[in-house]
Amino acid sequence: MLQQVVLTGIKPTGLPHLGNLVGAIQPAIAMSLDNQKRAFYFIADYHALTTLKDAQLLKAYTLQVAATWIALGLNPSRVVFYRQSDVPELFELSWILACFTPKGLMNRAHAYKASVQRNAEIGEGDVDAGVNVGLYTYPVLMAADILLMQTHWVPVGGDQVQHVEIARDIAQYFNRQYQRAVFVLPEALIDKQGRVIPGVDGRKMSKSYNNTIPIFGPSDALRKRIVRIPTDSSAPGEPKDPETSTIFHLFRLVATPEQTADFHAQFLAGIAWKDAKDQLFSRLAQHLAAPRERYRDLVKDPAMIEGILDHGAEQARDLAQDTMRRVRLTIGQNLR
Repeated sequence: MLQQVVLTGIKPTGLPHLGNLVGAIQPAIAMSLDNQKRAFYFIADYHALTTLKDAQLLKAYTLQVAATWIALGLNPSRVVFYRQSDVPELFELSWILACFTPKGLMNRAHAYKASVQRNAEIGEGDVDAGVNVGLYTYPVLMAADILLMQTHWVPVGGDQVQHVEIARDIAQYFNRQYQRAVFVLPEALIDKQGRVIPGVDGRKMSKSYNNTIPIFGPSDALRKRIVRIPTDSSAPGEPKDPETSTIFHLFRLVATPEQTADFHAQFLAGIAWKDAKDQLFSRLAQHLAAPRERYRDLVKDPAMIEGILDHGAEQARDLAQDTMRRVRLTIGQNLR
C-alpha cells in the first residue's frame, strides 16, 4: 500500500509559544508516527519574506524553529524535514501555476482581503497600500509547496482551509487543461477540536496580542507571564469555577488527567489565586524542562541542524524533480 503524503509548513516568525505547541506542534508530531502516511515538514522561509526583511533575523528564526521542533519530539529520521528555499523546483512550479491561476482567486485570498479592509478602515486612499506582490501571490507559492510533493493531506485549522482549497482549484485548472492527472488533489485535514488556547490575558494566545507563554526561555520570564494572568476577587477559601479560569485551562494543557482532576478539586475547595499560579508555573516548568534542555543543546550546534535540513532537502528534491519532469513534459518543455 502506497503511503499518502501529509505536508505541514512552518513559518519562521520567532520562537513558538505554548499555543503553537498544543495547537499545532504536538498534533503534527503525533501524525508523523502514522506509518500509513509519509510526513513532510518544511520551514517556509520564503513565505516569511512577505513581512520579514532582516537577513540575520530570518536565518536565526529558521534555525530556532528547526531546533524547536526537534527538541519537542520531531524525529528527522521518520519524516522529510527541509527548508523551503533549498528546493528550487518550488519556484519554477510557482511560476507555472501562476499562469493557470485566475486573478480573481488571489483577490479573494484572506490575507489580501484583510490588508485591503485595514486600509479602508483607516481611510487610506490606496486600498493596496503596503501590499507587496509576494503577499498578493503567496497562495500560488503555497499551492506549489503542496502540489510539488503530490500531497494528499494538509493539516490546518478552520481559518486556514482556504489555502488548501486554492491549491486544489489550481491543480484542477492544470489537470483539466491538459486532461491528465498530473497533480494529486489535496484535501484539508481539519482540526475538529478547534481548541482556542487562552493567553495570559484570557484572549486567544497570539504574538500580536503579546499574551503568549514562551516554550523556552528563563524561568523568571515564565513566572512573570503567569503572574500577569487576571483573576476575580474571590478570596482564599471561597470556591472558584475552574471552567472560567485561564489558570486552570492552561494547567490542563500540560497535565495528566489525574493532575487535572486534583487541580479541579482544589478550585472547588477555594484554592488561593497565588497558590494556583504557583502550581501552574511548577507544572509548566516541569513539562518544558527536558525540551528546553534539548533545545539549548541544539542551538549550540547549528551545523548539525543544517545537516538535518540539507538531508531533508535531498529527500524532498527527489520527489520534486520527479513531479517537475511530469509537469515539463505536460506543458511541452524539454527535459534537462
